[in-house]
Amino acid sequence: MSRQQTVQQTRLAFEFIERLYFEVSYLIKEVEGLLADEEEQFVIGKPSGYGITTRRSTGLETANVHAWPLRKLAVFFVPKAATRVTGGTTNTKLEGNKVIYLRLVLNDKDLAEPTISFGLLYGFEKRSAASDWPTKFEHLMAHLEYADTRVFSTPEAINYDIAQIKFKGKLITTNLYDITDSEQVAKQIVAPMLRLFRELD
Repeated sequence: MSRQQTVQQTRLAFEFIERLYFEVSYLIKEVEGLLADEEEQFVIGKPSGYGITTRRSTGLETANVHAWPLRKLAVFFVPKAATRVTGGTTNTKLEGNKVIYLRLVLNDKDLAEPTISFGLLYGFEKRSAASDWPTKFEHLMAHLEYADTRVFSTPEAINYDIAQIKFKGKLITTNLYDITDSEQVAKQIVAPMLRLFRELD
């Protein structure tokens, strides 16, 4: 490949990835808007501001370079009454709460095509009262994505149990590119999310 072709391919690669990220952000914002209109008045969780949570590394070690591009990302939603918004962050207590979790995997080993998982995390129990971590759900977000192979190994029946905390969950997974318009977002993502949330009382 010539130098000129390499330059062009680099530009095209970045343009494609940027467009993909834009489409993902629009999808998340559409889900956010639909959930906000529900009777629970869901708000998007803000662990450190209005953004996504991802396992991210900028380390120069060979193993870390793979994590430079955003391959997996997540957000959560909770009823407005179940969290406290202060400044640009939310504060969502763990005990007695449940959250809607939305996770996208754009690229991963052995992944045939990008997926979107959505559903419920619930049944949070801190294992040690003496432990400072986690004190709220926002503290868990980065951990969930860092330990994703353990947490989401069986997304339809999550049963996560470590020294500090345990919880359960149920996520539905579908191919991301099967969701092609707003009607499908409402019917195939938001409606099942709400059904899971409302069935668990």
